[in-house]
Amino acid sequence: MPDNPPFGNSLTNSVANPQRLQAKSRFVREPRIFLIYWLPLIIWMGVIFSASTAALSARHTSRIIGPILRWFKPDVTDETISRVQLVVRKGGHLSEYAVLGMLFWNAWRKPVRRDPRPWRWSEAGIALAFSAAYAISDEIHQAFVPGRQAQVTDVFIDTAGAAIALILLWMLGRRKNLW
Repeated sequence: MPDNPPFGNSLTNSVANPQRLQAKSRFVREPRIFLIYWLPLIIWMGVIFSASTAALSARHTSRIIGPILRWFKPDVTDETISRVQLVVRKGGHLSEYAVLGMLFWNAWRKPVRRDPRPWRWSEAGIALAFSAAYAISDEIHQAFVPGRQAQVTDVFIDTAGAAIALILLWMLGRRKNLW
């Protein structure tokens, strides 16, 4: 019998060495953890990035909001349309970063069913800091996109959206006695 079996010593090493088997099973679990916790966050970051292009600039969204408002109320003024558009656009900022903050918190914490760990404000703070940093990078990106402009107020609105979502998450967890 040859010294080197055709498939190597992986089977005998795994059976003889449980630590090696455990290391392999951890390696198999890693892609699952990535898919469950980190991939949704990365996809959402891509959604936010694509929303920062010229396609969703104020000029382009007014082509959608204006006709809808005029359909409901034909005598609506341009000033009213501008105000509604501002509320819708800033509400979009607030909500998209609320989702980002929750997704990052979820990826960082990796909660499980009946998670015994208490709420940690430090984890929420990390999620908030990440959301603020991404908001800053998003505004920097918009500074280089024709038809878009960077606004510091948008960073504050984005960060407020993440903060509101994390506070609501904490309140929901308290109400359900999760922490």
